[in-house]
Amino acid sequence: MFEAFENFANWLTFDILAISASSSLGKVMQFFIMDIVKIFFMLIIIIYFMGLLRFHISPEKVRDYLQGKSKTFAQFMAIILGAITPFCSCSSIPLFLGFLRAGIPLSIVFTFLIASPMINEIAVIILVGVVGWKATLMFVVSGAIIAFIGGRIMERMGVEKHIFNYDEIKNAKLVATSSMQTDKSWAVMHKYAVVEAKKIFGELWKWVIIGVGVGALFHGYFPLGAKLRRR
Repeated sequence: MFEAFENFANWLTFDILAISASSSLGKVMQFFIMDIVKIFFMLIIIIYFMGLLRFHISPEKVRDYLQGKSKTFAQFMAIILGAITPFCSCSSIPLFLGFLRAGIPLSIVFTFLIASPMINEIAVIILVGVVGWKATLMFVVSGAIIAFIGGRIMERMGVEKHIFNYDEIKNAKLVATSSMQTDKSWAVMHKYAVVEAKKIFGELWKWVIIGVGVGALFHGYFPLGAKLRRR
């Protein structure tokens, strides 16, 4: 599938813009166009489908699923859930408070809260395109380890005495649950996913361009092969 993006970038850079394929500028433009189109395409598709998945997530469902599971398994599931939720507080914080109200153990709740901004599908897509899958894998594994250990530490510190303000948690739960749609029709789910995809993409596109642009400059003017030849 990625060959289509490369072919498009080659056509636009070398045929339409008529930039030499052997020049540094040609390499920069080809890399930039290929990765921008590829990342934008993947972002829209994945954010849309994650929106469909998040439509069905509620603290009560998570609690029921984790009931009877080991703490270690539950923390790994919290990391996965954190990874598929947006990194913005508009989603993570209400879920966090809803999990507390639902009675989910503190180590699991904090594992989710730490993992949510550190690991997410959007960051993974951008990093794969800019720095490659190996560095991205290291980023994801490091974030998962930090979230896992951080959840255990927060539980051992006994921070619940600073959190359990029942009035605030009750209000937060009402806000979180009121946003859950009671109509589970495809039209409603599709609308929810489209709105979320537009919102997140609108906040991210400029940062993607900057990140890919920096990566393209390094690719064109500071290629790895040139460094190896100098040595």
